[in-house]
Amino acid sequence: MVPVLLTRVVDTSAAVGATRSRKEKTTALAALLRLAEPDEVEPTTAWLAGEPRQGRIGAGWRTLSGLVTDPADEPSLTVAGVDETLTELAGTSGAGSTRRRRELLGELFGAATEAEQKFLVRLLTGELRQGALEGVMLEAIAAAADVPAASVRRAFMLSGRLPGTAVVALSGGAEALDAARLEVGRPVRPMLASPGSSLDAALESLGTDVTVEFKLDGARIQVHRDGDEVRVWTRTLREITDGVPELVEQVRSLPCRSAVLDGETLALDDDGRPRPFQDTMSRFGSDATEEQALLSPFFFDLLHLDGKDLLDEPLQVRLDALAGLLAAPEQAPLRMPGVRTPTPEQAATVLDDALGAGHEGVVVKALDGPYAAGRRGKAWQKVKPVHTLDLVVLGAEWGYGRRTGSLSNIHLGARDPDGGEPIMVGKTFKGMTDELLAWQTRTFPEYASGESPGAVLLRPELVVEIALDGAQRSVRYPGGVALRFARVLRYRPDKTPGEADTIDAVRALLAE
Repeated sequence: MVPVLLTRVVDTSAAVGATRSRKEKTTALAALLRLAEPDEVEPTTAWLAGEPRQGRIGAGWRTLSGLVTDPADEPSLTVAGVDETLTELAGTSGAGSTRRRRELLGELFGAATEAEQKFLVRLLTGELRQGALEGVMLEAIAAAADVPAASVRRAFMLSGRLPGTAVVALSGGAEALDAARLEVGRPVRPMLASPGSSLDAALESLGTDVTVEFKLDGARIQVHRDGDEVRVWTRTLREITDGVPELVEQVRSLPCRSAVLDGETLALDDDGRPRPFQDTMSRFGSDATEEQALLSPFFFDLLHLDGKDLLDEPLQVRLDALAGLLAAPEQAPLRMPGVRTPTPEQAATVLDDALGAGHEGVVVKALDGPYAAGRRGKAWQKVKPVHTLDLVVLGAEWGYGRRTGSLSNIHLGARDPDGGEPIMVGKTFKGMTDELLAWQTRTFPEYASGESPGAVLLRPELVVEIALDGAQRSVRYPGGVALRFARVLRYRPDKTPGEADTIDAVRALLAE
């Protein structure tokens, strides 16, 4: 067995970043995965997707940027060896841990070439984490294992872990992938909705065999129940069970033995209207307290019920099962408001009711579609009266005048669907309160990757929701398109850069 060297990963990462061709990216990634031994597949896949498989390892930008180590002349580090070091780093805690981390990093970087050092710094500080590589990596895994891409996507949907899916595909092939099943207690990647230009357009696209439901100004949740045990995850599959006891109790009271529910949650005021989004998200933080606003759940899908998986059933069947589960009068408030097979007039009424209640709009869903996790297909289309985009913050400029001393004008990037760096589409300083300016000034340095005259450059990790009037053609930005009258609505800690809107979504606004 010839171990794969780290330099092969570095070279492949560079080759992927240097081309905009999805086919070339897939070919390069697949070629490397074919070389990897079983114990090398998981770390290799994780690194190429942009992060260590161990998650955070306790070494930030300041620590790594202050590491002064001469690079090695020749590559010698192996994938397995580097992964072992990262595992030890992640597990180092307690007395003397700072010194031990420094020793481990010193040994690692001392054995790395200059190119490997730069790669490791970007990997460990999150600068490789674009999220957009996910789709390309799935195609590469399928190509490397010579299995259908649909099998890889489904196994990934059910496991939620890209590196683990790669291991299954390359070690067990299509048969092992197809054997994957939904497991109560292990979160499934959520199905996503694509932006719809209008209610009429969504209905014309999907026909009359649809359901039209409220689109809340809340946070996505997935709740699993197995007997008395109830667990809750966010849309990024981060577990928040301990912080949301009221959600746990409501699901525990349902008349079933096991269930997997998909929905949204938000904080409501005494009149039943949504409180500010920040009130909802504050419940998901590590500093959440019992004095904060209670959350109300609204479920719109059911993926499993009492031993039967419903993922592959049409939405119509899943909704029937959900209606049966929430049939009791006291459980009616747990269902997402909506109407099935509405007339155009009824659909318009649902939209008016949602907006009148203070929510964002509606989601139009095809009733014949299965649950396609992690994908923004046309089967679900969200319709809002105001254009909004979730974009990545690439940098911020120091303000002047009243905003002197504050990081103000933010640089906005759309996701490259082919796995490249985010593509800049504009800047904005509008919509920022004094509180938000203070938060940006306090928080952005933690994500700094460099500086330019009058500005701080940021790692592409923060997602912000922007309202805009549309888009226009522009030679100023590399994507050939710029935002019109963009203003900040809020930051989205519940979303990753991989869930940001793509450059294609921005270009789609050109015609409007």
